Amino acid sequence: MKALVSCLILLGFGASLMADSPSTANSNSLIVAETASSENFIARGTEPFWSITISKQGIVYSTPDVKKQTFPYVTPLKAQGRPADLVRVYRLRGRGNNILIIKKVSVCSDGMSDKNYPYSAILIRDNMVLEGCAEQQ
Repeated sequence: MKALVSCLILLGFGASLMADSPSTANSNSLIVAETASSENFIARGTEPFWSITISKQGIVYSTPDVKKQTFPYVTPLKAQGRPADLVRVYRLRGRGNNILIIKKVSVCSDGMSDKNYPYSAILIRDNMVLEGCAEQQ
């Protein structure tokens, strides 16, 4: 229940960020702000399978069924008054509303393996919300 409430709060935070953002003509631009730590991450989800790789070279979204989508890298928004490593919010602009939220947690399980991840991931793509886990590369 606590995890569900946290996710709903983060979703509300992400939606309010999108509502306050200015429009842009470039449909593949990524709008974010500053954070202090390494930005090399991989986030993965199961049922349905998806992944996002984040590096200084770009942000790549992929699924087994969809062609990879690449977005330019810029630094993510962080939660005000919180450590930079706690929450990262990546707002991707283009067709639809796309947001990736990576949050530091004690343990995140992908439900498919015995591996535990230090971050949870929520991907909002158009009208879908996908959950998963993330780790620094």
